[in-house]
Amino acid sequence: MTLEEKKQQIIDDFGQFEEWLDKYEYLIELGKNLEPFPDDKKTEDKLIKGCQSRVWLDCEERDGRLWFTADSDAIITKGIISLLIDVYSGCTPEEIAEDDFGFIAEIGLKDNLSPTRANGLVSMIETLKSYAR
Repeated sequence: MTLEEKKQQIIDDFGQFEEWLDKYEYLIELGKNLEPFPDDKKTEDKLIKGCQSRVWLDCEERDGRLWFTADSDAIITKGIISLLIDVYSGCTPEEIAEDDFGFIAEIGLKDNLSPTRANGLVSMIETLKSYAR
C-alpha cells in the first residue's frame, strides 16, 4: 500500500464513526494491536520528549525504507503512536520528511485531544520526521 493509500484508509476508518467516543475506542484497539516492544529497548534515548505519557519509538532502516516499533504506558497515546507507525512504517525517509501529516487534521484527531495529548502528538510527528532526516 502506498503512503497515500494508507492515509486514505485511516480517513475512511475514522469516517465510519460519528461520535468521538467511538473514535477513541478505535484508537485504543489500534494500540492493543501493536507488536510487543522489547523491555530492553525501553531506554531513555528512545523516549519521545514532549509527551506527558511515556512513549518509546524505535526505527530501523531496511532497503531504503524506515520501519518503526513503539509502545506507550497510556492506552490512548499507545493508539495514537500505533496509528502513526501503521501509516509511516515502510515509507522512504523522503516520503516521511516531505509529508504534511494533513490526514491528522482531516480525521479531527488533534482538535479532539486534550492540550497535553495534542502536544504529545506534535512531538511524535516531529520524532518521526527526525528519523526521516
